[in-house]
Amino acid sequence: MPQLRLLSCALALSLFSARAQQPALTADQIMARVASNQDRSEAQRAHYVYVQHARVSSSKGKTIRCEELTDTRITPTPTGSQQQLLTLQGRLLVKGKYVNYDHLRDPKHAHDTVKEDDSKASLKKIDDDENTDLDIVENMRANLLGDKHDHSKDGINNNLFPLTSKAQADYAFTLRGREPRNGRDTFHVEFHPKDKNDFGWKGDAWIDTATFEPVVIRTALSRNLPLGVRVLLGTNIPGIGFTAIYAPQPDGVWFPVSFGSEFKIHVLFLFSRQIVISAENRDFEKTHVSSTILDAESPVVVKPQP
Repeated sequence: MPQLRLLSCALALSLFSARAQQPALTADQIMARVASNQDRSEAQRAHYVYVQHARVSSSKGKTIRCEELTDTRITPTPTGSQQQLLTLQGRLLVKGKYVNYDHLRDPKHAHDTVKEDDSKASLKKIDDDENTDLDIVENMRANLLGDKHDHSKDGINNNLFPLTSKAQADYAFTLRGREPRNGRDTFHVEFHPKDKNDFGWKGDAWIDTATFEPVVIRTALSRNLPLGVRVLLGTNIPGIGFTAIYAPQPDGVWFPVSFGSEFKIHVLFLFSRQIVISAENRDFEKTHVSSTILDAESPVVVKPQP
């Protein structure tokens, strides 16, 4: 037993010594490696088809005004990705009762919703306040998760996280130390815009010390909207920010696997809503780059890698 303890101590000391002898990296050096990996991952992620399960809701106080649950298949294209809505379960509060719907509105009938109940598929007019909640939910999903950001292969708007070399050019980084995160040893790096007058993102990044890939990223607005803007426009978005969690695929390609946010919107002094967004990427399939969506009703053509 004494010999075993001595061996254990010697092993621990050797590991500590090896770690201590490693050259100390600066925050900029760490994030430069992250940027290089992210730039390379942009091409590698083009080999994946996956499904994104998302929930977006708009609430007033404790009452959900509108909520949508969606499953979307995301397929790479030469410039980004294409999204195919597979399922939608929505509910909208109309005159004190929830109206259920299972497809997106026709843009020609923006003031209509569908399905008063499961057995009736009639259209029903909704007032401006109810229509606003529906607009908020559908626009939040389209702008943050959907096909309005075709240049992203992640299922997340690629302007929310300053990870790529192009985005990092406008940011300053500070290393806060090392700490465990999601079962991995990580560098904790804080970031904010170099120009303090910019309305960019600030936040924290936890970077895997072995692979220099992001494990968790949290962002918030780098500064509040100026008081003059809030007074003039009657608009404020307190607490807006986003969290993304990353994990590797079996071949080592890292993907964001979950994304979430919860924030408030105050508009024109009278309109206030709590917005909740959550998304999970799953059912990853590695394919050839030529995988395409034929049309909205056709299945994805997938050829697995040998």
